Amino acid sequence: MKFLSPDSRFMQGLSNAADAVWINILMLLTSIPIVTIGAALAAGNSAARRTIAGEGHTTSNYFAAFRSNFVRATLIWLVFGPALALIAYSWVVLQITPLLIPKFALSILWVIGFEWVWTLQARFDNSCGRTLANAFILGISNIGLTAAVALLDAVFLALVAASWFYMPQGLFLLAVFGYGALIMLHIPILDRCLNRYVKSQGGKAD
Repeated sequence: MKFLSPDSRFMQGLSNAADAVWINILMLLTSIPIVTIGAALAAGNSAARRTIAGEGHTTSNYFAAFRSNFVRATLIWLVFGPALALIAYSWVVLQITPLLIPKFALSILWVIGFEWVWTLQARFDNSCGRTLANAFILGISNIGLTAAVALLDAVFLALVAASWFYMPQGLFLLAVFGYGALIMLHIPILDRCLNRYVKSQGGKAD
């Protein structure tokens, strides 16, 4: 029964899954005001990374990161949030053929920045402008890693859509795991790039 040992991969995976659910719940609760979504995303990234590393308690890690990232992450969200609304509006309402290429380009750029900016905000002590710039630079220069995390998000969205139309009872399970589980999957992928910067420059303390 070694797989039931607290140090076994099975039990560690089970513990991480439970933490992912809890992180997702915390993110949902702290995102209710809408304007705090950025801080919730940064805090979720920080708490997930510390959970994987076995550092501290998930709840205290989350709220410590939420407080420390609140101002800058909120300012960053004020860029990405309205941009998302504008992009969604352009796809739904502006059905104009000449706009297809700009819409695709803006959508791809938004995804690239979004996949990197919250973990950068959580890990490095930079200005908002520098964090935004680094998100696009790293996202484009490490396009394989960007594609990997974007694919995970796309699969999750596809599962949500499929459940909505064919198996509504599955929506609850997807909502429970939600973006918290995706962040837990993102961390090891993005860290393949970011760990070398942490070692050379040093990250920030949450």
